[in-house]
Amino acid sequence: MNKKERFIATLERRPVDRPASWLGIPATAALPALLAHFKVNDLAGLKQAIGDDVWPVELPYHSPFSDAIYMAFDFAKTGHVVNEERTLNSPGYFEDLTDPAQVEDFHWPDPLQHISEAECRAVVAEVPEDYAVLGVVWSAHFQDACAAFGMETALMNMIAEPEMFRAVIDRITAFYLQSNERFYQAAKGRLDAVLIGNDFGSQQCLMLSQDLIREFVFPGTRALVAQAKAHGLKVIHHSCGAIRELIPDLTKMGVDAIHPIQALAVGMDAEGLAREFRGKASFCGGVDAQNLLVNGTPDAVRRRVRELKALFPTGLIISPSHEAILPDIPPQNIQALFEAVRE
Repeated sequence: MNKKERFIATLERRPVDRPASWLGIPATAALPALLAHFKVNDLAGLKQAIGDDVWPVELPYHSPFSDAIYMAFDFAKTGHVVNEERTLNSPGYFEDLTDPAQVEDFHWPDPLQHISEAECRAVVAEVPEDYAVLGVVWSAHFQDACAAFGMETALMNMIAEPEMFRAVIDRITAFYLQSNERFYQAAKGRLDAVLIGNDFGSQQCLMLSQDLIREFVFPGTRALVAQAKAHGLKVIHHSCGAIRELIPDLTKMGVDAIHPIQALAVGMDAEGLAREFRGKASFCGGVDAQNLLVNGTPDAVRRRVRELKALFPTGLIISPSHEAILPDIPPQNIQALFEAVRE
């Protein structure tokens, strides 16, 4: 099987020569050690050396505020510092607003002004032949809604000011639907799947109730998934943390795989997921990036990958349990992971 065939068959839980695998997206600070260890010059050389199957392509976005679609909104109030990615715990623009009519008072960016069709075509055209092409669009409408108010206020407003919260998250969802449509149209025929997501889980449990997620968040998720499926794309949905209770909801709305199955989060052990969801859901991730890849030996990593292959002869894209390879993961353990995948 070639890489694309293996990727699609793994997602569809059909027989494969071996499970598909994915390096993830190495953090910039992690790259020098990885390149040195594998004796390669760039990310393309690294991926060739490990032999993974998936090539991620970020939706290209450029505005005066941001060069990343996941940082498109300047919600921080004056005098407060935006963290590296989002406002989140800082007070947001909508913190004290309660009238849904005020939603349009915010200076919403126009995605069509900041997403070039030509650049979209160019980034997918650069992918080497054979790889499964994964469009990384994120579309994190829930996390951005938390940033819009400040996280504590956002979660409180689901109860105290539900119409205001709904108006904001719906407006954010509309931005992503418009952004993604431009990307999907421009890259038509070159994408195989997309990665979207929001973090719903802590290490121990969901951050908010299933009922609130279903009422306020999943309408947007459903629209984003349906849009991708209408373009013939597979959908991988990302959420860190303990999200086992949400897996049936996500698969029912058309999600093809759950990412990254955070191995040490409660209820996210591969053994339990295989028992409950074998034949019903597919996954991406599973190799613990909190302890095993950081502190374990290469032999321990190989053993765990072999166990995962036995649990999921198909239906699992084997990958670290976080999309980012961080500098604290020894390159030897990355080598061991992918050697074991190819055994």
